[in-house]
Amino acid sequence: MFVTPMLGAQLYTVRAFTQTADDIAASLKRVAAIGYPAIQISGFGPVAPQAVARLVEEAGLTVAATHMPWERFLHATDEVIAIHKLWGCCHAAIGGLPAEYYTVEGIRRFVVELEPVAAALAAEGIDFSHHNHQHEFRHYPVDGGHKPWLELLLEQALPALLNIELDTYWVQAGGGDPAEWIRRCAGRLSVLHLKDMTIGPDGGQRMAEVGEGNLNWSAILRAARESGVKWYLVEQDECYGNDPFAVLACSYHNFFALWQQLPDRG
Repeated sequence: MFVTPMLGAQLYTVRAFTQTADDIAASLKRVAAIGYPAIQISGFGPVAPQAVARLVEEAGLTVAATHMPWERFLHATDEVIAIHKLWGCCHAAIGGLPAEYYTVEGIRRFVVELEPVAAALAAEGIDFSHHNHQHEFRHYPVDGGHKPWLELLLEQALPALLNIELDTYWVQAGGGDPAEWIRRCAGRLSVLHLKDMTIGPDGGQRMAEVGEGNLNWSAILRAARESGVKWYLVEQDECYGNDPFAVLACSYHNFFALWQQLPDRG
């Protein structure tokens, strides 16, 4: 039998309710009441890290991962490390890079800048991940052919320095196969972001709760289970007027229903 997966809530989903200490306290209690044991901290207002640590502890939650800007990792590495140690968190991530990095030369620049940052984090037991959106799947010419930016990044950044925080929706939006990309990132996939994709009233792509759209969750979860994913984190950037806590609750219950449908092996 496979062990129960570690599921958490990416709190960017409820960012409108995490801008003050009081709101964070209330939001953490609501997330815990849904059943989530863990969170990813992202989109918080200007609340002191010490206060956040206290509120998380009072809610009985674990900080599974974070999102911080690349500039903060680059120019305030010691501060970032101190905050992660305060929160008991060993999975640090960026939500994306500034636009100038999304070129072939930008990858080279990022890898050079990343090495001392990732080494300092690793020395304290913290790994580092890059979170994708759709633009990482734009193809660039290389060696007489072309490859997506994310593939070039994986080739140039050593696994010891860089993990990938794949997002199922954004992989699909970029024209990729989420299950295939999960397998490509096996061994360097500490955190997987979960959200579904559906079609809205205008005919365009929309984010949806896990299991409420068109993604192939059987293939995605099997690939994740086999690829060493440590944390499954539910995120929905846009809730289209729906209560974001209800969105998190729907994804929570659907995730475990889908997980239980997976075969034990194969």
